[in-house]
Amino acid sequence: MSKVLVPIANGSEEIEALTIIDVLRRGGLDVCVASVHDSRQVTLAHGCRFEADVLLSDVAESMYDAVVLPGGMPGAEYLKDCELLVSILEKHDIQDALLAAICAAPALVFGTHGFVVDKQATCYPGFESHLQGAEYMADQPVVMDGNIITAQGPAVAMAFSLAVLANLKGYEEAQKVASDLLC
Repeated sequence: MSKVLVPIANGSEEIEALTIIDVLRRGGLDVCVASVHDSRQVTLAHGCRFEADVLLSDVAESMYDAVVLPGGMPGAEYLKDCELLVSILEKHDIQDALLAAICAAPALVFGTHGFVVDKQATCYPGFESHLQGAEYMADQPVVMDGNIITAQGPAVAMAFSLAVLANLKGYEEAQKVASDLLC
């Protein structure tokens, strides 16, 4: 079974975080939700409270098949500034694990830390200047280039999550989950 790490922070976007977690779990993936803070309790961007499975520091030595980042503000800023998360992303990138981010996270996390250099990528409009070294694909809601998947924002959270699922479990499983969700 594929293992997926979903780091979350205070200010992560509710629609994105919960859609990622839900779709991937429906697809039979082992999803670990990890808070980048000192508490498993986080308050998401629009006031919803959520409890992560673990603290990121608890799973820092683990390897995953994918690391998937929700966006939202200021959640994406917290993810960007988390040295432990950046280290985990670097370790997984070297192993060619799938790295995926949506909304502000592709720009603030992947762009700031060099994960999208010489790649095509997208993000929430207005953050594209942070996609350092990437070719910004403004007209594409979800973009995959190599081991990196990026997406624009909440409206495409389902398509983004299904793309991650398809890459980890295959197109047929993603189609089954999409069909069950009436997508």
